[in-house]
Amino acid sequence: QVQLVESGGGSVQAGGSLRLSCQASGSMYDNYWLGWFRQAPGKEREGVGALDSHGNTYYAESVKGRFTISWDNAKKILYLEMNSLKSEDTAVYTCAADHSSTELAGAHWVPFFGNRGQGTQVTVSS
Repeated sequence: QVQLVESGGGSVQAGGSLRLSCQASGSMYDNYWLGWFRQAPGKEREGVGALDSHGNTYYAESVKGRFTISWDNAKKILYLEMNSLKSEDTAVYTCAADHSSTELAGAHWVPFFGNRGQGTQVTVSS
């Protein structure tokens, strides 16, 4: 079982930046899929960024070029660096993890991962 705890959310003006962190603990997988999804009020969950243990990264088109996902394996922390934030990025951001030895097909799978944190609110004001 993997426990995930997010931090780093908050309020920022449009054009600003935030870095989200997700501390993983417990029995972390040797082969894994890790990622972030978000959910805004009245909208479906959207996978925004993901990576797999093959070194591949995946992004939703809506955030490509603005968001960067990374994993510090020594510290077991997953990051989401968010730049050039827009009001439409306002949502609860949740990190998620699952075990797999195969390559992930895209960030859209993140909401279906088996382990997830509690989420952190990101609010972007225009």
